[in-house]
Amino acid sequence: MRILKGILFLLFIGSVVSADAQKGYWQQRVKYRMDIDMNVQTNRFTGKQQLEYWNRSPDTLDRVYYHLFWNAFQPGSMMDERSKRQGTILVGDKPDWDRRVKDRISGLKPDEIGYQKIHALKMNGVPQKYVVQGTILIVHLTQPVLPGQKVVFDMDFEAQVPLQIRRSGRDNPDTKVRYSMSQWYPKISVYDKEGWHPTPYVGREFYGNFGDFEVNITIDKNYILGGTGYITNANQIGYGYEAEGVKVARPAGDRLTWKFVAPEVHDFVWAADPEFIHKTKKVRSDLTLHLLYKVAKSKPERWEKILSDAERALPYIERTFGRYPYKQYSFITGGDGGMEYPMATLLASPGAWLHEWMHEWFYGRLATNETLYPWMDEGGADYADTRVSGWLHQQGVPGYERPDSTYIYYLNTVKSGKEEALSTPADHFNTNYAYGQGSYIKGALFLVQLGYILGDSVRDKVLLNYYDQWKFKHPDPDDFIRVAERTSGAELDWYKNYWIYSTKTIDYAIDSLWEEGGRTKIRLRNDGLMPMPIDFLITFKDGSKEMHNVPLDLMYHAKPAERTAMQWKVYEPWPWTNKYYTVETTHRLTEIATGEIDPGKRMADINRRNNRIELKY
Repeated sequence: MRILKGILFLLFIGSVVSADAQKGYWQQRVKYRMDIDMNVQTNRFTGKQQLEYWNRSPDTLDRVYYHLFWNAFQPGSMMDERSKRQGTILVGDKPDWDRRVKDRISGLKPDEIGYQKIHALKMNGVPQKYVVQGTILIVHLTQPVLPGQKVVFDMDFEAQVPLQIRRSGRDNPDTKVRYSMSQWYPKISVYDKEGWHPTPYVGREFYGNFGDFEVNITIDKNYILGGTGYITNANQIGYGYEAEGVKVARPAGDRLTWKFVAPEVHDFVWAADPEFIHKTKKVRSDLTLHLLYKVAKSKPERWEKILSDAERALPYIERTFGRYPYKQYSFITGGDGGMEYPMATLLASPGAWLHEWMHEWFYGRLATNETLYPWMDEGGADYADTRVSGWLHQQGVPGYERPDSTYIYYLNTVKSGKEEALSTPADHFNTNYAYGQGSYIKGALFLVQLGYILGDSVRDKVLLNYYDQWKFKHPDPDDFIRVAERTSGAELDWYKNYWIYSTKTIDYAIDSLWEEGGRTKIRLRNDGLMPMPIDFLITFKDGSKEMHNVPLDLMYHAKPAERTAMQWKVYEPWPWTNKYYTVETTHRLTEIATGEIDPGKRMADINRRNNRIELKY
């Protein structure tokens, strides 16, 4: 009986553990092995891909999807049709083109288009049936992939490199780079707690599974490559990759195979050109920065300054946003502006280097689904770019938060009437303008205002905790908010819901002030539809100051004093339903010089003209 009870107890515990495990976090795992044979005369390549796929979900999968991104670069594709449509929409007096695409795809000739063609696909050695739908390959499996099961997909494919149109392509007319090889291989779609994400390539960003890559690229020997990962045969390759003091011994023949490995990444990019200039800088014992550039419009010194600036900025970046985990990073001329990838970025000009590098923290490590939440990556990188740039330009002085231009861009978007909620999926914004202004500008202000709500030092702890807890795990907005709440002690769902899921705006004002019983009272007014906590600074004629902090009732929390050199008074919460709130000081009215709502200008108040009052007696 005791034995039976023990068995029943173990079975019960096992069922509880299993149930808890199904409720817990999981993500799929991949490992790519690819052999690529590149023909630089035809601009085509053939590839063999072996993909190990681990189903760590609690679900049985009866199908899988692959992305065939380069099929977008064909006349009549979804990217082509969407881009042409945007050209018919005016923002102000200008067409809403993506200036890099416009209607260029519709004019591509057969030898200029991009394509990815699948010739064979097997799972565990068994041929699979598949169908191509634009940029998506749909595979109905002969056998389902069970929870906990690993399967192996083997694929033969070929591709034609398109003329450079969007991010990837050949013969860039501006940079003169021969090949920018991004989104270049068949990439399995992500399956997560929300199901499959076979998002067609219409123009926006990407989402990928974390895993390991082994990529062998055979190409003409005079081409110099850079990209994601580490080169394992560097001493045979040379071109500045070889170990110090090693004499390079390239194999015979006019072609060379570059062997890359990249651990724990969700994508792989490379670029190739015979005229790349390769520079390196070892910035710590376990990290080397690479620069591969080609002089076109920008001077060499502008490109090479990237390495010295990056070395100087890295300690501040890691203190603020988290440690960079890999042994290399490459800044590479290519693409059509700036575009981020794990361990590398493509840059059409050197000016975008910092923004793209900061993506390495938000896009590279955290890897949020950008097709759904582009603001989490673009806004985070824009915020980080602004902050790090400010630190660099102020010779290391911390505290630079937001340039006036960010606030002005946001105001212009609100005034345009074209603002859309940040919860809009990336490809489904009605205008490119709304997507850009929202994802970048309003996304950056999300973090600026979080510093206002919680205090900058607390916000900074949130950012580090978020990175430490969610790197390599694809967080979503709720995951970020939960970290912020645990770190700060404040409730923050209200902030997410107003700022991300609506276009309601903030507008607080000084309503009136009067003296009563020897004390001065100031009534504040909420003219907006989005509530916020309020910092109200009173400066007296003798130069002393008082900060009056009014928490929002939905926070159930008051931020700690940020300015310890002045009196800091915390009030009872302001209910979000109430239009007015009164604060007071023991000073007489005639002693007050100025009063100001949000003196640090971290709140995106759409009418600052009524935020400040100056008393002249």
